Amino acid sequence: MMASTHHNIRQAIIAALPNDTSLHGKEPDKRSVYIPPSHIKALRLECSLVIGARGVGKTFWNAALNSPEIRAILGQSVPDLSRVEVKTGFGERPDLDAYPDADVFDSLLSKGIEAYDVWRAVLGRWAAHIIEEHIPSKTWEISAAWVKNDPESFGRLLQRANDFFSGQNKHGLIVFDALDRSSTAWQTMDTIVRDLFRVVLSLKRYPSLHGKIFLREDQFDDRQIANFPDASKLRATRVELTWALHDLHGLLWHLFCNGEEPHGEILRNIYKKVIGNPPDYNAEVWLLKDTVKRDEQLQRPLFAIIAGNWMGRDRRRGVPYLWSVGHLADGKGRTSPRSFLAAIRAAAENAEERFPSHQVPLHYESIKYGVQKASGIRVSEMAEDYSWVETLMEPLKGLTVPCTFDIIEEQWKSSFGSDPQKSTFDRLPPEHYEAGWNGIRKDFEKLGIFELMKDERVNMPDLYRVGFGLGRRGGVKPVVR
Repeated sequence: MMASTHHNIRQAIIAALPNDTSLHGKEPDKRSVYIPPSHIKALRLECSLVIGARGVGKTFWNAALNSPEIRAILGQSVPDLSRVEVKTGFGERPDLDAYPDADVFDSLLSKGIEAYDVWRAVLGRWAAHIIEEHIPSKTWEISAAWVKNDPESFGRLLQRANDFFSGQNKHGLIVFDALDRSSTAWQTMDTIVRDLFRVVLSLKRYPSLHGKIFLREDQFDDRQIANFPDASKLRATRVELTWALHDLHGLLWHLFCNGEEPHGEILRNIYKKVIGNPPDYNAEVWLLKDTVKRDEQLQRPLFAIIAGNWMGRDRRRGVPYLWSVGHLADGKGRTSPRSFLAAIRAAAENAEERFPSHQVPLHYESIKYGVQKASGIRVSEMAEDYSWVETLMEPLKGLTVPCTFDIIEEQWKSSFGSDPQKSTFDRLPPEHYEAGWNGIRKDFEKLGIFELMKDERVNMPDLYRVGFGLGRRGGVKPVVR
C-alpha cells in the first residue's frame, strides 16, 4: 500500500474508535451496538442476574435497554426486547423520583428501614407510573412505610401493572446497575444487594414484570448475598459477560465498518477485499456476517491488513491478532473491549506520528505503545472503582515481577505499618483488609491484578503492571507516571 493509503487507514481507525468508551449515563449510538453471541442470553428477559468485570458492557447494556430505538435493533436477536418497556431502578445517573441515591439509602437504613422495603418502594413507584396511579411518594421513607404497612395494596398495584402489560402483549423490565455506588461499606452493600435479590425474585410471580441486575463480580463472588430461600432460582439465571478473542475483533470491525464517512468506506473496502462481500446494511447500520463474528480464520487476515503478520521482524515475537488481545488480559485471562479499543486507537495515533511510512498502517512498536496507553487508562478506571488499589500500588512502583510476596509485603509495611488500617482507604476498603496484608493480597488476586504462580511468586499481567510502573525483563515498558 502507498503511504498516503496508510495515512487514510490510520485516520479512519482513529475516527471510527471512540476516544472515551464510557457512556456516563448517555444513550449509546445505535451504530456502536454490537452483540457478541455470548451476550444474547444476558439480554433475555428470563435472565435476572448479569455479572461482569469493569469495562465489559454492564452499563452499556443498561443504557441500550433503556433506548427504544436500540431495543428495536436488539429485538432482531432477542425477540422479547421488541415488546418491552424499560425503567432504571438504580443507576449511575441520579434520579431521586425513581430510586434513592447512596446518601438517601444510608439515611433510610440508619432509621431502621430495611433495604427490602426500600427496593419494594422502588417497584411500587415504577408500577404506579406504568398504570398512572399515585402512591405515597413525597419521600422514600414514606414510600417504604407504605409498602411495609399496606402489603395488600402494594400487591394489587403490581397485579394491575402486570395485567396492563399482559393486555398489550408487552413486558415491563426494571434494570439495576452501578450498585457499588449504593454504599461505602461492604456489609451495608451486601445487605442492599441481598434484599434487591429478594425483591427481583418476587417479580417471578408476575409473568409480564421482570427485573435485571447488573453486578460487579466482586459484589457477587464469595459474598453472602444469596443466602435466602429460593435464591438458587435467581442464581440459575446468572450470565457472566465475557469477551472472547473473536468477540473483540468482531466488535472492532463492526465499529470500523460503521465509521463516519469517508472513513467507514475506507475500512469497509478492506473488509470487502478480505471477506469477498461488503457487510450487510440494515436500518442505517452496517452488520458483519455471522461467520466473521465467530471465525478467527476470517478475522486474522483482516487484522493483518492493518497490523501485519508479526510483532517484530519474524514470528518469534508473536502475531498481532493474538498479541494485541493477550497483552491486555487481566490475571484471569480476560480482556475488556474498553482496553482493546483504546489500545488500537492509541496505536493508530502513534503510528501516524512515528511510523508514517511503515509497510502496514500499524507498526508493531505502535501496538506496544497502545498497550501502554490502555494500561494507563485501565489503572485510572481501577482507581475510580477501587481507590485503595492505587494507594497500595504506589509503593510497589519500580519493582520487577514476578517476585515473592515477602518483597511486596515489606514495601506495604514500610509505607502503611505492620497491619492495614481502614483509615488508609476511601470508599469501600479492600474486602479482606482485616485479615492483614495476606488478605489484601487475595483481594488483588480476585481483581485479576496479581497472579499467583506455581512457585508461590506473585506476577502481574501487562494490563496492570505497565500502568502501575512495575518492570519485567523483556516485557512491555512501564508507563512513566
